Amino acid sequence: MPNLEAALKYAGEHREKFRDDLIELVRIPSVSTDPGRAAEMKQAAEWCAAQLRGLGFRNAAVLPTARHPVVYAEHLAAGPGKPTILFYDHYDVQPPEPLDEWETPPFEPTVRGENLYARGASDSKGQLVAHLKAVEALVKSGGGNLPVNLKYMLEGEEEIGSPSLPDFMARERERLKSDFCLNGDSGILGADRPGLCYALRGLAYFEIRLSGPARDLHSGLFGGAVHNPAEVLANLLAGMKDAQGRVTLPGFYEDVRELSAEERADLARVPQDEAWWLAGTGAPALWGEAGYTPTERATARPTLEVNGLLSGFTGTGSKTVLPSRAMAKLSMRLVADQDPAKVKVGLERYLKEHAPPSVRWELLTHAAARPSIVERDSREARAAGQALEAAWGRKPIFFRQGGTIPAVAQIEETLGLKSLLMGFGLPDDNLHAPNEKVHLPTFQRGVEAHVRFMSLCGKA
Repeated sequence: MPNLEAALKYAGEHREKFRDDLIELVRIPSVSTDPGRAAEMKQAAEWCAAQLRGLGFRNAAVLPTARHPVVYAEHLAAGPGKPTILFYDHYDVQPPEPLDEWETPPFEPTVRGENLYARGASDSKGQLVAHLKAVEALVKSGGGNLPVNLKYMLEGEEEIGSPSLPDFMARERERLKSDFCLNGDSGILGADRPGLCYALRGLAYFEIRLSGPARDLHSGLFGGAVHNPAEVLANLLAGMKDAQGRVTLPGFYEDVRELSAEERADLARVPQDEAWWLAGTGAPALWGEAGYTPTERATARPTLEVNGLLSGFTGTGSKTVLPSRAMAKLSMRLVADQDPAKVKVGLERYLKEHAPPSVRWELLTHAAARPSIVERDSREARAAGQALEAAWGRKPIFFRQGGTIPAVAQIEETLGLKSLLMGFGLPDDNLHAPNEKVHLPTFQRGVEAHVRFMSLCGKA
């Protein structure tokens, strides 16, 4: 059994090596959306597999999917009496454009002060390597042993929605059997503010198409006699929320799990007051569902947002047209225990009840993902909280994230595993933007936290 103090000592003595290994991986331009980067995608996957083989993992392989491969490996020497953790993360990165806004080239990793700048440095290669290096510290200081059984599933399509992951997991279901999933693709609230994300919102994304007359009409000749699809759409969208910011779709709140008093107290500790939201958004004023704080609205309550509108003439100058068609795209962020399919039924019912017979309507579904939540008093959540507190010297804040990670819902639906999100990205890491960076002291603390977490799980 690895000794915790010996592993922490190893991690402290090898911090420069850990940084150099991270630099080696982020130098590889593994942009999953670019067909011209297929060779680099394979290179990044092989790099991960080689690291795992070097740490004594068995069956370490780069396994094909319909597009980019998944890296799988397993270390099961801890035995049946110890928990089995499936570690998930991704080795693909966002495109680096616009290139002229980078201070240094995106795939030439550069250290400035305490930060390492490169595309993927935080999202999510920094999180992936932090876990790999924690494993290295345990293995190298513990005679090749780990305190838990560990499996890796590293994908190359997270940045394009993980389209191949469900089929891969269905095919490899037996091999992937575990007690829970540890997801490294996450962050904390600040370099000195440890936190543990225990819930993500789901997603339901729709497109509404309205059609009226067979073609665009002259508004002077036909206006007043023919219903304008753009006007109908505007009325329909406006009616989807009331004056208090609540969604009016039938049954929308029926399955919503309400926040407990303890959860609201924790969310109140998140350092995001109204001034923070105003400064970060540039909005002249905040708005949202009555009775909730901005943080609660953006992370723990369901929403409906119009993402795009298109109808009629939008060019320079004027054109007196009565459009024949109108389109809107809208997304709903869902919370436990909402179901995207049930939400769609409510939207269809709303359109049937409120769309006038003067137009025809069509509803398309573009994306759907269930919300996810881990019970805060679960064994793994308690271990993570203790590990973070030991590494940072202060209690972590349990918080929620308003976004959606498709893989989390896919893992729960396909493998039946809850995901604990434990990563160490910072709010100012410029994810998906120029000058992405990882804060190296936080990266090193993340290594320590993972060492402590696996050690605690092994004792449970």
